[in-house]
Formats: sequence, structure tokens, C-alpha cells
Amino acid sequence: MTDARLITEVDGALLRITLNRPEKRNALSLALLDEIGDVFRRHHDHELKCAVITGAGDRAFAAGGDLKELDALRSRAEARAMSTRVHATLDEIRYFPVPVIGALNGVALGGGAELAMACDIRIGAAHADLGLIQSQLALTTAWGGGIDLINAVGNSAALAMLCSGRRLSANEALALRLYEAVCPEDEAFNTFSDSFVADYLNKSIHVLRGYKATAAARRRKLHEELDDTARDAFITAWVDDEHWAAAANALKKK
Repeated sequence: MTDARLITEVDGALLRITLNRPEKRNALSLALLDEIGDVFRRHHDHELKCAVITGAGDRAFAAGGDLKELDALRSRAEARAMSTRVHATLDEIRYFPVPVIGALNGVALGGGAELAMACDIRIGAAHADLGLIQSQLALTTAWGGGIDLINAVGNSAALAMLCSGRRLSANEALALRLYEAVCPEDEAFNTFSDSFVADYLNKSIHVLRGYKATAAARRRKLHEELDDTARDAFITAWVDDEHWAAAANALKKK
């Protein structure tokens, strides 16, 4: 196994990206997020049909942002810069020219759930819980994940999930069509993922790119309408004492 924190592989028409910090449950440092954005930018013009993002290990796809790193960002200006920076990275996924599949090998929580929601399609291991749990830290979503959830399930269901900060089981996510498929417990997730992706690789590149372009245009319009409101709400929550108290408690538990 390579020591790189991000493993990138092009296999024919497939781009595969693996988050490789299993000892930290694939926590999303800002440097790792920058690398993800750079990979998608560099492969924008390749003759790809599909891209897959997954995580190393079997515990977590991405268990959230790197709390220690983010704890140092205290001002409104720093919060805005961080939110804008990572949102731009996830936009590389949202508007990549081919479908991006999130293959959730384990839990996707907080910022990890925002990364998962930036993908066009998600599949999950049987234990791959999904949780936009930011409200547990007295926060709103920072990187566009709340808007992506609204896009996926509508205002009412999204508002209930975001305000409660509830963690969904893989089967609950499947019932809401947040996951397209869940791996049976007796099947290896890599085998399941490869089989799911193969159906996309068998399709015409023009079909895949055409449908992605249409879906991305709708998604972009919603983000253009809501991004400023969502970012201002996040910054207000970020600098509030209630958030810092909740963050300190979470770091203590770690």
C-alpha cells in the first residue's frame, strides 16, 4: 500500500480515487481536499466514462473534517476562506463531465457526508451510515452538502435531517434514494462496487456525458441561488461560542 494520502488510478475509461488515511478514518484535511480537487481538474478532458471515490479500509469512507486543523480557524474571514476553498473542491466533483460514484466503504459523517453528497450517485457497504451531523456541533453545512441534500430529497425531508443531525443507516439512506444500492453483508464491497460501476462503463460515453451535463446544470442553478445564504449561515454559526464549546467537547472525546 502506498503512503500517499490519496491514491489515483485510471483504468481505461474509469477514474478511481481512494482516500488513504485509514488510521484516521479518512478524515478530510484541507490538503487532502485540495488534492481531490486537483485530481478532478487534471482529468477533466480525459476520455472517461465514470469516476469513483472510495476510502481505504473498512471502517470509514470519511468520518469528517480534521477537527484539530479546523479548530485553529477562529475568525469570520478564516471561516469564509475555508468554506469557499473546500466548496470549490467539491464543485469539481459536482460539475465533472461524467458521473461520479461515491463508493462508501464505511461511514460518511459531517464533512465526509458532504463529500459523499457532492457525488452524483452513492452506493454503500452494509455498515456505511450517512450523517450530515453538523448540527451536533452547533453548525450548519460548510461545503454545499446541505444544498445537495435539498436537491436530492426536497426541502421538507432535507430540513428535518439537517436540523436533527441524525445519522442514517445504509438501509435508511437506500430507502430515501440517497444510496442507489447497498452491498449485502456476505459480499466483498470491492466486488460489489466493481459490478455496480461496470454497468456504467458499458454505456455510451455520449449518453453518460449528456445526462451528467443536464443533471449538473440543474444542480448548478440551485447552488447559485442558495450558496451565499448557506455560507453566511455557516460563518455565523462557526464563530458563535456555542459551536466552540461543542467542538471542544468533541475534541476531548477524541
